[in-house]
Amino acid sequence: MKKMAIICSAILLTLIFAAGNISVEAKSEKVVTYKNCTELNKVYKGGLARAANVKNKGGKTKYTPFVSQALYDANKKMDRDKDSIACER
Repeated sequence: MKKMAIICSAILLTLIFAAGNISVEAKSEKVVTYKNCTELNKVYKGGLARAANVKNKGGKTKYTPFVSQALYDANKKMDRDKDSIACER
């Protein structure tokens, strides 16, 4: 009986800990709107891409863009050539 209580409490603690980690991960991505490409490129050197499969229309770039749909949507106004990559470098 004692073993069963210990096992049940261990499982319960594991589930509580796992649920706590899920909520922390979901809140970790903040959506920030930058005022210009210079500010955005200080944080993301290659710019922001809406999806991983988008292609750059503006020519050769030096850096790979960071992929985040939420960040791209918040900073969409800075995508001048409308290729789904904002502030590519």
